[in-house]
Amino acid sequence: MDIVLKPIGFVRTGAPDEEVKNALDKNIVKGFIEVLPEYAEGLKGLEGFSHIIIVAYLHKVPGEARNTLIVKPRRLLRLGFKLEELPELGVFATDSPHRPNPIALTIVEVEKIEKNRIYVRGLDLFDGTPVLDIKPYDKSRAVQGFKVPEWLRVLEERIREKNGMDLTP
Repeated sequence: MDIVLKPIGFVRTGAPDEEVKNALDKNIVKGFIEVLPEYAEGLKGLEGFSHIIIVAYLHKVPGEARNTLIVKPRRLLRLGFKLEELPELGVFATDSPHRPNPIALTIVEVEKIEKNRIYVRGLDLFDGTPVLDIKPYDKSRAVQGFKVPEWLRVLEERIREKNGMDLTP
């Protein structure tokens, strides 16, 4: 089965890839989603939503990384963890970009919309990332009372101890 998707726009940010990759506070990275002119009419009614969900294609993930099924959550290295301290996990239990289909799902805060540009903060996507879809974030999508596995609770507690950071809102 062939699946062909066409970008509806692209991420635009002045931040270099390393800055996006290493941003501990997601709200630091700002930019905009440049929706292609033929899809701009689809933005009607999006004004007023505080957040949007972006579905994107991680175009910089190399082909060999798409065979990866076991990973370590390496972003935690920036928080003082050593590689050997991190658990090995199935890729579907992480947000690693190395996965069979390098599709990203991220939620960003909308600052303003002008013509075919949605100005946002909280980007964790590189400049030029193809955007496949945009959806409004509303309370029908908010999950109450969700659970996480014990290994994640342990890591979050260690992050609080090491850095005084709380990863949950």
